Amino acid sequence: MSLTTVLTVFLFLSAVATSSPATITDDANSVYEALEDFNFPIGLIPKGSLGYELDQNSGKFRAFLNGSCSFSLEGSYQLSYKSTISGYISKNRLTSLTGVSVKVLFLWLNIVEVVRNGDDLELSVGIASASFPIDNFFECPQCGCGLDCVNGQVRKFKSNPFVSSS
Repeated sequence: MSLTTVLTVFLFLSAVATSSPATITDDANSVYEALEDFNFPIGLIPKGSLGYELDQNSGKFRAFLNGSCSFSLEGSYQLSYKSTISGYISKNRLTSLTGVSVKVLFLWLNIVEVVRNGDDLELSVGIASASFPIDNFFECPQCGCGLDCVNGQVRKFKSNPFVSSS
């Protein structure tokens, strides 16, 4: 056996031994489709995901964005995403999340768990949680302007002085 053949076999066996057959990095399937596979709406991840990794055995995942991202929703919730979001995913449950924060009053708190309970999503920051209708997450927010976007900019709202807020 020649030295070239031995090196080729060694490199092949090394690659096989160090690869993880349970990890999926699939450009054909997006992170949004993966969310749907686990019964979650696509709006949990902002538009423009670059890809994801998923270990089918453990449920460990990582989703990749093109840099950090922040936006406001409904004028009251401010969300911030790091360029990598990670955690564990299973049917109706995201746990040990890192990379997603919400501003509550003047504090930034990490969202550590998301649980789907019927038509509601419960988002937990550890010490507290809040429940939201799942239809709030059917559309993906966009970095910078959330769901109020026109050509990547925050949409200007016209106010109606005759509408009461009470």
